[in-house]
Amino acid sequence: MGTLYIVATPIGNLKDITLRALETLKGADLILAEDTRVIQKLLFHYEIKRLVKRYDEYSRLGIYEEIKEKLKKGGNVALVADAGTPGIADPGSKLVEFIKKELPGVSVTPLPGASAITAALSASGLRADKFTFLGYPPHKKGREKFFRSLEGLKIRPVVLYESPYRVLKALASLSQVFGPDYEIVVGRELTKIHEEIWKGSLKDAAEHFTGERKRGEFVLIIP
Repeated sequence: MGTLYIVATPIGNLKDITLRALETLKGADLILAEDTRVIQKLLFHYEIKRLVKRYDEYSRLGIYEEIKEKLKKGGNVALVADAGTPGIADPGSKLVEFIKKELPGVSVTPLPGASAITAALSASGLRADKFTFLGYPPHKKGREKFFRSLEGLKIRPVVLYESPYRVLKALASLSQVFGPDYEIVVGRELTKIHEEIWKGSLKDAAEHFTGERKRGEFVLIIP
């Protein structure tokens, strides 16, 4: 049987990929990606030509069965996320669970690499020998309850992802829970040209991350 590789890819800077990851992508019989357009940029940059198919949280059973059959016949499959490590705040874990259940003899091999969580924490100036990661807050239902629950968490810091479309709402919700003077660390556009790792009060953060500074993906770190 083949191998299912879980391949970490860059979160921004295309140079942040391991030699092992490149070798694996070059040798894969099939590459699975949330957004094929995103991974094609990486593959084009490194002159890798391989079959790429879409796999996301809405994928139907047919793609699962297709992957299963390819692995049974000895094919190697590489799973990548849009950015960073598959299975972290994306649907990669569903595929891994399926394959481990349906093909227990198949090797599932992780290729570690870039992660926005550890990148932001490493430059935050906060002690991070333990932390709580909660991914993206709910978009609508349960959002208010989610932010209220953060106050009672014992293991700090708390790390969240947020999109540019909801980051100001997230900061406002955090201000209601912790107060406007509570300090936060915000990572934006990590590893990219406009990378920013900012520390200050929630009130100042809401004023700072407007206009051009509201663009990009965000990591919020609550001490």
